[in-house]
Amino acid sequence: MAPAPVRARYTNSESVFKPDIFKGKVLFCTGGGSGICKEMTYAVMKHGANATIVGRKLDRITQAAEELSKGTGNTCIPAQADVRRPDELKEAVKKTIEKFGRIDFVICGAAGNFLAPLSGLSENAFRTVIEIDTLGTFNTFKATIPYVRQSHGSYIHVSATLHYRGLPYQAHVSSAKAGVDALSRVIAVEEGPWGVRSNVIAPGPIAATEGMSRLSVSGTGRSLESLIPLGRQGAVQDIANATVFLFSDAASLITGEALVVDGGLQHLSSSSFPYPEAVLNPESVRKMFKGKL
Repeated sequence: MAPAPVRARYTNSESVFKPDIFKGKVLFCTGGGSGICKEMTYAVMKHGANATIVGRKLDRITQAAEELSKGTGNTCIPAQADVRRPDELKEAVKKTIEKFGRIDFVICGAAGNFLAPLSGLSENAFRTVIEIDTLGTFNTFKATIPYVRQSHGSYIHVSATLHYRGLPYQAHVSSAKAGVDALSRVIAVEEGPWGVRSNVIAPGPIAATEGMSRLSVSGTGRSLESLIPLGRQGAVQDIANATVFLFSDAASLITGEALVVDGGLQHLSSSSFPYPEAVLNPESVRKMFKGKL
């Protein structure tokens, strides 16, 4: 009889890392008002850091900052900015320096995505995702690097594994994230002599997130978990744990790398997208995508 599958679970970072390893440090996070990036911010703050979270919707980031401050005992402030607008990011950085006096860690997490086949993808839609993900990452780097150099700090860019293969309906975000990965490697090389590190975290499917609710597929006959070697979707805490590690001194010689957190999914050729039906006849699978095409 075959053994029962083992279902790996995440471990809270506080059970592995000391609670004060980031004491006196400051995090600047774009996209930190919700989802994965909010949890990444929470984890870094739980280990002693203060933070600024950046987003376009002031009410959302204000509420998130209050929750993060209350939940961690450290200080989080909101800064309204669109990552496509360099002047707004510079103001967010200025606000951070006025409040905390430094920036040690930067999470470039602002992103946009949706499902669309190439035949239905407009130039404007493609451009928008590139501007948010790739250009937004560049703008965030440019706004923060003078202060990250001073602190010999570290960048984490939130990417994906979509561009590792040719995934249908994801040309826009695959192109954008490939650019993010390339930019991170160049930052690592050019800023290394100043003691600055730059790495990528590439999440796989993360349960209970806005991204998964938008991009989930039904009716394929297989559960997503059955495609993942470790037998489960990720949790936001899995990404948070990777964040704590990469920002910590335990990763002091790691730069220019992409840390994939997906339970081994990237190593399988299986896909939850029906192929070639999804490419040859998108209309026939529209219901499968819950009307999201």
